[in-house]
Parts: sequence; structure tokens; C-alpha cells
Amino acid sequence: MTLHVIDSHTEGEPTRVVLEGGPDLGNGSLAERAQRFAARHDAFRRAVINEPRGFDALVGALLCPPSEPDCVTGVIFFNNVGNLGMCGHATIGTAATLAHLGRIAPGQHRFDTPVGVVTVDLKSPNEVTVENVASYRHRRAVCLDVPGLGQVTGDVAWGGNWFFLSPDAPCPLEHTHIGQLTEAASRVRRTLVENGVTGADGAEIDHVEFFGPSPTPEVPSRNFVLCPGGAYDRSPCGTGTSAKLACLAAEGRLAPGEVWVQESIIGSRYEAHYTPGTEGAIIPKVTGRAYVCADTRLIRHPDDPFADGIV
Repeated sequence: MTLHVIDSHTEGEPTRVVLEGGPDLGNGSLAERAQRFAARHDAFRRAVINEPRGFDALVGALLCPPSEPDCVTGVIFFNNVGNLGMCGHATIGTAATLAHLGRIAPGQHRFDTPVGVVTVDLKSPNEVTVENVASYRHRRAVCLDVPGLGQVTGDVAWGGNWFFLSPDAPCPLEHTHIGQLTEAASRVRRTLVENGVTGADGAEIDHVEFFGPSPTPEVPSRNFVLCPGGAYDRSPCGTGTSAKLACLAAEGRLAPGEVWVQESIIGSRYEAHYTPGTEGAIIPKVTGRAYVCADTRLIRHPDDPFADGIV
């Protein structure tokens, strides 16, 4: 089997858009089709994302027909351990990929995702603003006793995925400390599970974000984000930035329309702002840059012992 894919990176974080060769997921909403994808086609996900064709930081974007008639495409996001509800960097990467292919022109377009419709504003072939799903803070100042770290306090927030956001990083937020930050964030995530701390309706909190001041004077924040599969986010994380805006808005520290610059652990940046939503939620808008890296075909040979990826 041969799959046509295009790879890009958004502020350093990779996206692989599947153009041809994906499974038939039938009809229904994107949420229903994402459930079928997870239940019936996990070997496909592993083949696209895992080694030897991929690696742990890669996020896949499977294009499919939208269920909403005013959307230009549907897209299901996935990584090395399963589906993602929404992915900000991959949405930006998908928009840049569609622009590269000549499928969309500069202007606003709507993408259908498993967690709702998002709007992308293609400002140039490489610069995209994503109007994300409604985001909100679910719990404030949750205190955890984390083995090896002591007390860690953070907010639980939704930005298209569930996040635990904490200022209690165990070391400076610098690239040289990625190993230590990864281990610490993994411990926080395990402690969340052990203590029964969840998002709304018992949803798993599968992203952990440490944040603190940036070494760049004009930038208010740098973050480190641990993704569900154990890789760190090279970008400032679009859904994590959305969750961060929700927390800032809830604290009265960021006004509607005020620009927030979020820097990643490798120094790349998003610019973001929000408009008020309903019932205490906000509508985040996140701007970043994406660049196409490769246009290629993946081959799954029937005799290949790792045709479905290395688990």
C-alpha cells in the first residue's frame, strides 16, 4: 500500500498530512469518524506516525470530507499514541499544505474537526491564524504532591485538548533541560491520574505545560509542553496557548484583543489574542508560521515486519 503525504513544520513542530491512501471511515460527524478511525484503523495510524516512517514528535492529519457544508475539509489529528481532539500547530500546517497544493487561497476557511469547526485565516502561504474552539479554565490552583518534585500547583484548562498548566518547573525553561523537564512533566501527569484529577466529565488530562518568563525581554512567557506520547512540543503549542489564554482571561490578566506572545522551549513563537465567548469561555486566535518540508509517498510492503510501525 502506498500513501501520499506532505510533511511540514509549524514553528518547529512537525505535521504529516495524509492526502491519499487513508481508510474509508464512512459517513457521520467528524467525531463519529474519528472514533471509527481509533477503533478500526490503529495499524494505519501507527504506520504513518511511528518509526520507521515517523517519530514520536510527529502529528498526523488525515484529510476527509467535511460533515459541515461550509468547511473546505475535514481533518482528524493523531499522534504516536492515538487520536487528538484538536491540534493547533497541525491545523496551521494543514492550511499551509493546502495552500502549497493550490487548494485554498489567502483568506478565511473553515475546517471540520472532531471537537468542532475551526476557522483558519491564511494570511500568506506560510502565515496562518487559527480561530480555535471555545476554551476555558476548568479548575484553578490544583495542588499536587509529586514524587521527587514536591508540591506542584497548576490550573486545569481546555483549549481543544486538556492541559495542566503550572509555573512550578523544576529547572529553567531552556533547551538544555529538556530531559529533566520531560521527566518532571511525566511525573506530574502520573500524579494527576493517581489523584483522580481530570478535565470535565472525567476526561484525561494528557498534556502538561510548564511556563515561566522568557529570556527575551519583550516576550511575556516561555513554555514547555509534554504531549500525550511523551514527546515535547517544539512549537509553543496551539491548544496549550489557547488554554493559557483562558487562564489569563479568568484571572483578569489579559484583556480581549490584547496580544499575548507565547514562546516555545526552542524559542519559536505564536502571537495570540481572544474574544469573549459564552458561559465564561473565550474564543482564542493563534497565529504561527508553517513550511512544507517534503512531498512524498510512504510504502507499506506486505512482507515488511514493521509495515504497521514499531510500537
